[in-house]
Amino acid sequence: MIDHQNITFLEYLHRWLSQRPQVTLTDIIPDPAKAAFFAVDITNGFCYAGALASPRVATIVQPTVDLMTRAWKAGVRHYLLFQDTHEPEATEFSQFPPHCVRGTPEAETVDAIKALPFYQAMLTYPKNSIDSTAGTGLLDWLTNHPEIDRFIVTGDCTDLCTYQLAMSLRLQANAHQLERKVYLPIECVQTYDLSVEVAEKIGAMPHPGDFFHLTFLYHMQLNGIEVIHL
Repeated sequence: MIDHQNITFLEYLHRWLSQRPQVTLTDIIPDPAKAAFFAVDITNGFCYAGALASPRVATIVQPTVDLMTRAWKAGVRHYLLFQDTHEPEATEFSQFPPHCVRGTPEAETVDAIKALPFYQAMLTYPKNSIDSTAGTGLLDWLTNHPEIDRFIVTGDCTDLCTYQLAMSLRLQANAHQLERKVYLPIECVQTYDLSVEVAEKIGAMPHPGDFFHLTFLYHMQLNGIEVIHL
């Protein structure tokens, strides 16, 4: 039921997003040796080709490349790419159409990131679910890099893989009493849109992109993830 309280809150959400602070890398990363840059699913299969490719998601490619470049120039040297790389008969395909199958172009990093002169310094972690900590080796990496206490998280989708990763970083820090900061640059995060009309025609569940993007950005901020313009 949509009542006055719900409408008031939606209006508040839009004001909240418009008031997100503009910060600099120097503001959030006092020591680049203690920072890491994470990118989730910035691949062909979510940006350019395949059942789950989205023009909305593709808009984050260039801002992410630009931010990666700025972070590298600022001295950040840890870059981790978490990417759907599914088995041909992936269990996840019962929830989402087949996508990003191992060995196909869909599972590849977008060319704009591959073209970066420091791409070879990046670590790529294949994943078979929306959780970047499940079976990827990320938890081991975090254990082996206890000095890292600043994380920039980018990617798609805002309400799925990006949310899972950012929340895992934040909640793990809470559980272990870690002084960790997780930053989410708004320009480098997005989700897909599927209207009710189209969803009903194809037998899928609707996914209002603007609503979920805004709601999950807010929910991450609510949990201590810093949603910013960077």
